[in-house]
Amino acid sequence: MNSIFEKIISQVGQVIYGKDEEIKLCLTCLFARGHLLIEDIPGIGKTTLAKTLSRCLGLNFRRIQCTNDMLPGDILGISVFDQQNGSFTFHPGPVFTNILLSDEINRSTPKTQSALLEAMEEQQVTVEGYSRILDKPFFVIATQNPLEQAGTFPLPESQLDRFLMRISIGYPDRKAEMSLLKTGDTSRAADSFEPLMDTERVLRIQEMVDSVFISDALIEYVQDILVFTRRSPSFYTGLSPRAGLSIIRAAKAWAFIHGRDYGLPEDIKKVIIPVAAHRLRASSGYKELSAAELWELLKEVHVP
Repeated sequence: MNSIFEKIISQVGQVIYGKDEEIKLCLTCLFARGHLLIEDIPGIGKTTLAKTLSRCLGLNFRRIQCTNDMLPGDILGISVFDQQNGSFTFHPGPVFTNILLSDEINRSTPKTQSALLEAMEEQQVTVEGYSRILDKPFFVIATQNPLEQAGTFPLPESQLDRFLMRISIGYPDRKAEMSLLKTGDTSRAADSFEPLMDTERVLRIQEMVDSVFISDALIEYVQDILVFTRRSPSFYTGLSPRAGLSIIRAAKAWAFIHGRDYGLPEDIKKVIIPVAAHRLRASSGYKELSAAELWELLKEVHVP
């Protein structure tokens, strides 16, 4: 099983140069049954990463380009009156897919952002009083521009909490960027990739991830992290029980991708920043803590 993940990482790496760790985190998020928020400036490769990943996994892919005039129906779908049979027919929106890319999600209004809440949490949408089950797996990858850029709306805490992880791709290193400049635009290369998985195999891996063993000592470690964030004067509010469950799910998936059916403290430490950083605010000024600042604080928690 480990070799298939290496093949996927290698294949995606032919399009997104020098970002193996970020690709692993994307796979971790998917196999942990979560959703992913990618925050970065335009032009880094966020959209290309999502499209290439769906191609390699053999999953259906739909994309939404968020704008400030988008309505919830543009995501969920609408019912249109059919004159031939005298009834309304539901036309599914792009949310009915396996991987949904919500591009520049924070350029849509809060009303439209909230349209995704039920889909991300309940794996269903309710339109005009009827609930409709979404396809499985259902994985939202949302990209977000920095809030200081014009025309953005901050995601509310309830929306942020629906994302298992938030990552940043960042600029490529010098060697990777030199290769990119020599090769040219790599986004079209993914069209020639053969799928390395299919829907059934992805669902089977998600079930296998659920069975990864996490010892009581590791669960206690996660509990200590939660309690620390709630008691520390550095944080405005602490991590919720849902955040603790998210840390464990992500650690299980990270361990599985690396060929283990049991978790280690290193798995918790690897996923804690992507899982926890967007859920925490500093007590002074209600601002986000950087990854380095948060990690420095969490070093105070004893590692088993």
